[in-house]
Amino acid sequence: MKPIVECIPNFSEGRRPQVVDAILAAITSVPGVTLLDHHSDSDHNRTVVTFIGEPEPVERAAFAAIRRAAQLIDLDEHRGGHPRVGATDVVPFVPVAGVTMNDCIEMARRLGARVGKELGIPVYLYEAAATRPDRSNLEEVRRGQYEGLKVEIETNPSRAPDFGPARLGPAGATVIGARPFLVAFNIYLNTDDVEVAKSIAKTVRHSTGGLRYVKAMGVLVEGKAQVSMNLTDFRQTAVAPVVEFVRRQAARYGVSITRTELVGLAPQAALVEAAQWYLQLDDLQPDQILENRLGEGDARLAPLAFLDATAADAPTPGGGAVAALAGALAAALTSMAARLTVGKPRYAEVEAQMQETIAQAEQLRARLTAAVDADSAAFDAVMAATKLPQDTDQEQVARQAAIQAAMLPAAQVPLEVARASLQLLELAQVAVQSGNVSSVIDAAVAVWMARAAIEGAGLNVRVNAASLADQAQARVVLEELDALRSHAAKLADQVLAAAEQRGKLP
Repeated sequence: MKPIVECIPNFSEGRRPQVVDAILAAITSVPGVTLLDHHSDSDHNRTVVTFIGEPEPVERAAFAAIRRAAQLIDLDEHRGGHPRVGATDVVPFVPVAGVTMNDCIEMARRLGARVGKELGIPVYLYEAAATRPDRSNLEEVRRGQYEGLKVEIETNPSRAPDFGPARLGPAGATVIGARPFLVAFNIYLNTDDVEVAKSIAKTVRHSTGGLRYVKAMGVLVEGKAQVSMNLTDFRQTAVAPVVEFVRRQAARYGVSITRTELVGLAPQAALVEAAQWYLQLDDLQPDQILENRLGEGDARLAPLAFLDATAADAPTPGGGAVAALAGALAAALTSMAARLTVGKPRYAEVEAQMQETIAQAEQLRARLTAAVDADSAAFDAVMAATKLPQDTDQEQVARQAAIQAAMLPAAQVPLEVARASLQLLELAQVAVQSGNVSSVIDAAVAVWMARAAIEGAGLNVRVNAASLADQAQARVVLEELDALRSHAAKLADQVLAAAEQRGKLP
């Protein structure tokens, strides 16, 4: 299993969609990262983002997001109902699979050092990554919020950051750490009296004598009092008992719960546990849940989500992502043809060649699979740049610069797809000429898929290169594409002819 880390950065912006889109584009522009969710709240003026991936790309994506948020969010102008100290307020890393808490601690410290050095943003380490006991608790690090910290960071040695300068700019400070899964959960009451929510929050949170592993505060959201909570260990203090505790406390004030809200993502186990609690399903087994059974291994279901997303009324994933997927499918078929050859006595003399073909095809499959998301991210980055404000001359210049900065990756990603797919044609040729004869037609289909990937990606290269202001740069890109397409056309014809002959097609 690949190592997977979850990152849940919180940004101090929930009212300007174009800014949120630009931050999301910075995250998804990093290959190997998958954006799972984002939740914006205008009253809190805050957005919570969830993305996952292997440690290295997740760390790079977190840095890219912090950098973009610092460019677009000014804490001197920010107002909202949620405590905050920075444009990127908090960045926790959570181990999901094949990763330890220590790995996440190291990620937090590396990222903190880089943010402090390269961006000049003060960084505080918290939770498991904290270097001081008094900074384990996020609330303590946020004490005084941005306005208070702006004074104390320069005057109080105990508020000195772990990394970066001891002064705050418009981007404020960022708190980075490592922690277990957390369930962010809000409960709305049928009153506009925020003091009721604050009183209930004081009763339920652990720091003031309430339930263990519960953090809570009372705020006014959309005209309703809200008890906003973080359940820091849902296995020790489950969601359902917390809801019932709040319900009983609310009744003391003559109010009731109108609805609850999950912020971001939660582990399935937390929700199943709540269902068990309320329904009294004491003997519920994991394999009684339909989705668990479906997830046990029917690979035929895997492509459906991508197909549904492609068919939806959204511009991504689009033609560039589909071209990358075609290349990845070509790599998978080439691997299959080679694997069906390995271990067969009849093909012993090409065993080493087939093993090498598998290794190279798998490397290309990983590159092309990452390009599926990277292509969509590149397009989203262009769209986010076009949505930036342009009311002043300065904003127009910044917007145009952002568009051009985003346009080059939008051309380079499909160009990389074309490069990788040409390499696949060469590997497919090996499978056609020397592989198991029973898999020749599969290898021939790989050739068609690789050719489609090159031509489809080429269309995206051409349309994006046409928008580049640097014509010399555009010319270099287009000349390489022309060479790739010409070579691919000739090679594909040769390999397909060989496949038809060796496969004895009528």
